[in-house]
Amino acid sequence: MSREFQVTFDAHDPAAVSTFWRDVLGYVHPGPPGVDVPAGTDPLAAWDEFLARIGVPPEQRNTRSAIEDPDGKGPRLFFQQVPEGKVAKNRVHLDIRAAPGLQGAERMAALEAECDRLIALGAKRVQRYEPEPPMGAGHIVMTDPEGNEFCLD
Repeated sequence: MSREFQVTFDAHDPAAVSTFWRDVLGYVHPGPPGVDVPAGTDPLAAWDEFLARIGVPPEQRNTRSAIEDPDGKGPRLFFQQVPEGKVAKNRVHLDIRAAPGLQGAERMAALEAECDRLIALGAKRVQRYEPEPPMGAGHIVMTDPEGNEFCLD
């Protein structure tokens, strides 16, 4: 039997990092418990209002955040505030499937286009790896706004 799982990120700014990953993956921020967030309304603003209403001090309102797959297929991503910075290469990273079914130059062009989009969202490019058939299709290593590595694959 398979199990559902959540991927947890340590972050200095959970709202900002969750927003970055929301935009990368096409995920959504869920609304607060018991709160109907109307379409077109910012769920993070709804969270801020909810937390204020239940008495959470302003300095504690960005200690955690989450995003979810709107189709319910992918894992939930949870972001928790930590005081320490990233000091080494992360041991787990996400591979973003940005060119499914493509090969060679067409694949690398699709990865480059996605790389440009993610740089505009705050990512940084680290290194491009060229295709090396039959085992390597080519990929681009990047980091999110807080330095966590991920790959465009």
